[in-house]
Amino acid sequence: MDTIFTGLKVMVIDDSKTIRRTAESLLQKEGCEVVTAVDGFDALAKIADTNPAIIFVDIMMPRLDGYQTCALIKNNPEYANTPVIMLSSKDGLFDKARGRIVGADEYLTKPFSKDELFETIKHYK
Repeated sequence: MDTIFTGLKVMVIDDSKTIRRTAESLLQKEGCEVVTAVDGFDALAKIADTNPAIIFVDIMMPRLDGYQTCALIKNNPEYANTPVIMLSSKDGLFDKARGRIVGADEYLTKPFSKDELFETIKHYK
């Protein structure tokens, strides 16, 4: 059985082990190669090594939050065109606007469904 995302490299940055594990298992079932990171610093160290095709980043994280992480990714010319999807448990307009300001391509509200996750990836792959 050929899956729609075979070989697609996806990064999931979230300080919640549950979210990381859930996203990882859903994505791996569809053939994605998944790289996880616990926070922005961890992610920035891994992005250069793994060169993901799409990045999901949680907004609320210790040390370096999702906005700061997204801004750092988008300000690097090598990764400026990599889609960055913000993940948040808040569905606020302010958060969405702030996400756009730092260069986020999309905004998913947690808990997201499997379908929402895959639709978002399809849109950018």
